[in-house]
Amino acid sequence: MSRRVVRQSKFRHVFGQAVRNDQCYDDIRVSRVTWDSSFCAVNPKFVAIIIEASGGGAFLVLPLHKTGRIDKVYPTVCGHTGPVLDIEWCPHNDHVIASGSEDCTVMVWQIPENGLETPLSEPVVVLEGHSKRVGIVCWHPTTRNVLLSAGCDNQIIIWNVGTGEAMINLDDMHPDVIFSVSWSRNGSLLCTACKDKRVRVIDPRKKKIVAEKDKAHEGARPMRAIFLADGNIFTTGFSRMSERQLALWKSDNMDEPICVQEMDTSNGVLLPFYDPDTNIVYLCGKGDSSIRYFEITEEAPFVHYLNTFSTKEPQRGMGYMPKRGLDVNKCEIARFYKLHERKCEPIIMTVPRKVNKLEEVLREFKSLRDRVILQDRRIARLEEQVSKVAM
Repeated sequence: MSRRVVRQSKFRHVFGQAVRNDQCYDDIRVSRVTWDSSFCAVNPKFVAIIIEASGGGAFLVLPLHKTGRIDKVYPTVCGHTGPVLDIEWCPHNDHVIASGSEDCTVMVWQIPENGLETPLSEPVVVLEGHSKRVGIVCWHPTTRNVLLSAGCDNQIIIWNVGTGEAMINLDDMHPDVIFSVSWSRNGSLLCTACKDKRVRVIDPRKKKIVAEKDKAHEGARPMRAIFLADGNIFTTGFSRMSERQLALWKSDNMDEPICVQEMDTSNGVLLPFYDPDTNIVYLCGKGDSSIRYFEITEEAPFVHYLNTFSTKEPQRGMGYMPKRGLDVNKCEIARFYKLHERKCEPIIMTVPRKVNKLEEVLREFKSLRDRVILQDRRIARLEEQVSKVAM
């Protein structure tokens, strides 16, 4: 008889926990735009949320500590003339955020030290170069003032934010809408997922496609592709039978996937969030009420399912806190900001602390000692009562 062996992993028991109601951000009119972005961006100081706005596009920027009910007249970032589709904080400056909009522009904003006290309508710089709406903005991971944008005009532009000029224009590589763009860990390569069902690895300096895979996922619904720390590529998409899939690929040879897994038949696009320190990928489906997480390893089946965190409410979007914003003293390894229809709810992912043998022995010793002390006190009281009766 074969015996099933449980795979050893320190992340096997990672669990998610929603915070108390008073630690949520309430009464927020989350955007209803039908675009598959996360609608939320977080850093150690602020949480930014794309909201419904009349006469243009706007997003809220709240200091992390400003929980509770958010006033309807709370100031917003409101310089776009069309709905905002994507936002992202600069990884090198916690007060700088970029936004892409249906008005075909990208804007970069400087947020005051303590957050907004009045509406902010003047961006630091306006980047104009797209002829259709801009659905993706993505900062370079290692270089200051370098920002990538991708639009429905099927082109990718890499900007020098300091001068406001386009440095690189990739306008002949994608014949259709670009669903996602991801920088490699050192920022030397790009990975894109396109509506033509191809995943491409691009060297932006050489303006050259290094590798590509046709029909990475055969379904017609949107795909996502991200770089992992080891240079491999993780993708989410749909099969021909409309089942949600995840897959792992080598970036230098995409002929065959390292692995493919079917998940379920839901139709929400899976947004992947990756932690390079733990090698865990979190999958948050738009319209789902759960976060699934997987560990990427070098042994088959390579993508190991860990667990699922579920709540009752479906998610409209999701923000992911960078590692430097976590409370590691509480064994926190990830924190999400889940958007409901009218609120934003933080969710904390924790890995249980490993208790070593010495701690166990000390705990048992203290418990036994406390019981002995309690017993000695009872005996002393009884002896006192006996002596009083005897007199």
